Amino acid sequence: MSEHSENTTASGGGPEPEPIRFFGTTWVGHDGGYGLRRAGVAAGSLITAFAAALLLRFAYEGLAVAEVGSFVNVLVVVMFAVCSAIAFRKTWESFSRRPDGSPSEDSLRGLKAIGFIGSLIAYALRCFGEAPGEKLRRAEYEAALRQYEKRRGTRSGNPAARGTKARPKRR
Repeated sequence: MSEHSENTTASGGGPEPEPIRFFGTTWVGHDGGYGLRRAGVAAGSLITAFAAALLLRFAYEGLAVAEVGSFVNVLVVVMFAVCSAIAFRKTWESFSRRPDGSPSEDSLRGLKAIGFIGSLIAYALRCFGEAPGEKLRRAEYEAALRQYEKRRGTRSGNPAARGTKARPKRR
């Protein structure tokens, strides 16, 4: 469970939901323009991925103009394809589990930066079903609510009254 889901309000009203980028806490009740935000984020991600693909195409044409050779051209295409696939998979996995902070996660940061188109596509595809990371945060939030209710239920009653029954009276 995340440390974020354990946060409580200043008034002690229970745990607060963790905000999601671009959605805030509208994912809890699907209010506040949640559907429009999902559509907007999906469209924005797809448009950005398309623009990035055009940029990569221009870069590839620059390699062709420079006549670097077919081996380098193939190598560049394969590198971007593999990096995009890795970035897609890692981004998709990040929606269902928290990163463990291992060195392998940090070592993939460069690959994910090169394959950013894969990350953008994963983000857009996830927006078609839910806010990215909503399922994970909802599970954490509901578990925190259950824990809060359980703790709150066991503390009901007057604690001073329970203490007098357990102690024998002195004379």
